[in-house]
Amino acid sequence: TYTFGEGAWKGDIYVGEYKDNMMNGRGTYTWANGGKYVGEWKNNKMDGRGTETWADGDKYVGEYKGGTSDGKGTKSFADGSKYIGEWKMNKMEGIGTYTFASGDKYVGEYNNDKREGIGTYTYANENKYVGKWKDDKQDGQGTFTFASGEKYVGEFKYGYFNGQGVITTADGEVLNKGLFKDDNFIGE
Repeated sequence: TYTFGEGAWKGDIYVGEYKDNMMNGRGTYTWANGGKYVGEWKNNKMDGRGTETWADGDKYVGEYKGGTSDGKGTKSFADGSKYIGEWKMNKMEGIGTYTFASGDKYVGEYNNDKREGIGTYTYANENKYVGKWKDDKQDGQGTFTFASGEKYVGEFKYGYFNGQGVITTADGEVLNKGLFKDDNFIGE
């Protein structure tokens, strides 16, 4: 057991295995602010499998590398949201599923904590978007299907229907075809 007495770590406590005068093996680290990590350590850094909880109620269970969440893991947020997927240096990176407290759900690619690449977003109201994402917004080719069955297929920019596209009814009848800007039909 080691209790830190000064500096930024004052009041923190580590209980666990040591090797070469460093935290190595299994151990529990409790921060003075109420956070806690239980898991594997390598050279004074969280490394391997572990569980980290924050004072605000967030919780991560998964892989660590060099002191950061890195690999596969699940983070449950205090607001009821949850992300299950790949991590790199404490950021959502790779393939993952994010379920929002509202009931919305995104399954797809992440880069630097943002939806980026190909993904599917299903809204709690049963609307659904399948397509490209950029900087956390619908951007590129995609399909937006409304709960009513109406569908927009075309280009998106900044999260809106922007560019060439077509809106059809649930029966496939064309309602609008041509140029769209900020979700509005401009014309052919």
